[in-house]
Amino acid sequence: MAAKQGAFVTEITPRSEDFSRWYTDVIRRAELADYSPVKGSMVIRPYGYAIWELMQAELDRRFKATGHVNAYFPLFIPESLLRKEAAHVEGFAPQVAWVTRGGDEDLEERLVVRPTSEAIIGTMYAKWVQSWRDLPILINQWANVVRWEKVTRLFLRTTEFLWQEGHTAHETEAEAEAEALRMLGVYKEFVEQELAMPVLDGRKTDSEKFAGAVHTYSIEALMGDGRALQAGTSHHLGQNFAKVFDIKFQARDKSVQFVWQTSWGMTTRLIGGVIMVHGDDSGLILPPRIAPHQVVVVPIPRGNWRETVLPRAQAIADELRTAGTRVLVDDREEYSPGWKFAEWELRGVPLRLEIGPRDIERGQVVLVRRDTREKLPAPMDGLPERVRALLATLQEDLFERARRFRDERTQRAATRDAFRELLEGRPGFVIAPWCGAADCEARIKADTQATIRNIPLDPPSPSGPCVECGAGGQVDAWFAKSY
Repeated sequence: MAAKQGAFVTEITPRSEDFSRWYTDVIRRAELADYSPVKGSMVIRPYGYAIWELMQAELDRRFKATGHVNAYFPLFIPESLLRKEAAHVEGFAPQVAWVTRGGDEDLEERLVVRPTSEAIIGTMYAKWVQSWRDLPILINQWANVVRWEKVTRLFLRTTEFLWQEGHTAHETEAEAEAEALRMLGVYKEFVEQELAMPVLDGRKTDSEKFAGAVHTYSIEALMGDGRALQAGTSHHLGQNFAKVFDIKFQARDKSVQFVWQTSWGMTTRLIGGVIMVHGDDSGLILPPRIAPHQVVVVPIPRGNWRETVLPRAQAIADELRTAGTRVLVDDREEYSPGWKFAEWELRGVPLRLEIGPRDIERGQVVLVRRDTREKLPAPMDGLPERVRALLATLQEDLFERARRFRDERTQRAATRDAFRELLEGRPGFVIAPWCGAADCEARIKADTQATIRNIPLDPPSPSGPCVECGAGGQVDAWFAKSY
């Protein structure tokens, strides 16, 4: 039994040895997800889904606070609808899954399994919108989507994944632009405040934007191996989809106009981002705000502990729950305290609360932080307030640690040689002047595997000539290798 227990909690590849293997080991050992019989698809296990539910709740609260409502649209989309918007279908064609039979009969028209919902939602908006009084439409849906990926990785890129997708329609271009930027701000606030993950917000280049959008905004985070992760996107769709799907309205001046639209989304890949930003060789480190268990109480089994220590541990847990803290009491007798410590470190529980006979005599407990492993004796009196404050500190410290990591791995390059030298390996972000030409962007990607992750929303004047062609720089772009 001891050998089996030890294998469960210690069999994780060190990050420095193989970051990719470490990532997969953590997911499977912490029981966040597992591979399924369907190639490229995963099973999200209860612990992983509990993290997603906490993320979902916080995002949903923010959406509703900004006036959005939830709805649901069909999983299947007729081929004719998808093909109406040429750039859209071209962008998604390689990833589309098709349904050709229903029961024993061939379908008259092929159906697409939803890769995104602009087509089906645009069709419905055309039915619902007649007048400016029907606008704006501010709808979000929580759903699954299917994109037939060739190379998959748990949470980061799977054939089927969970997400939310917002779809809005507006009277004017200015309103749509403001909406796209507002939702980008909502995403940034959510990721930084709830996931303790610092992000760069900005605009995608034309080659990296969403298929069918006028332009795309995104937030980009830096992972622990120096690669970037696109953490959320917000698209200004202009009138492209409105013209294709005939979403028109009678304006205030009695003219007939097309609506202006946006769409925006975040996915379960954020769970992968949390793992890679905060985790260590012992496993997960979860920010308290999205931890299913913010505190695990481990009673030390000495003497008649079930009559003495356990009741006190349970009473403390009840006090913490009443104060709004998510708590688990681990009173399993078949495992030693040391094994439990290692298991809950693996699962990333922010705080461990140890209590034994001597602690009861002293009127204290021992709190252990997951991020620093610092042991903090704490009196039982006033414990809920102390725990709440410590969790808030831990959340802030995780963000600051991740921000320092990103800033230390953000460098500038002024020449082509320096730029290419910096992009050897996985250096993080490299800021360099770019002329704005798509062919320069493509050559950089082909030569270095790095892409422009974002152009800052308020870019300063370019710091010099383009690092690829030497022509006048248009902006200083943020480059990185990415997931």
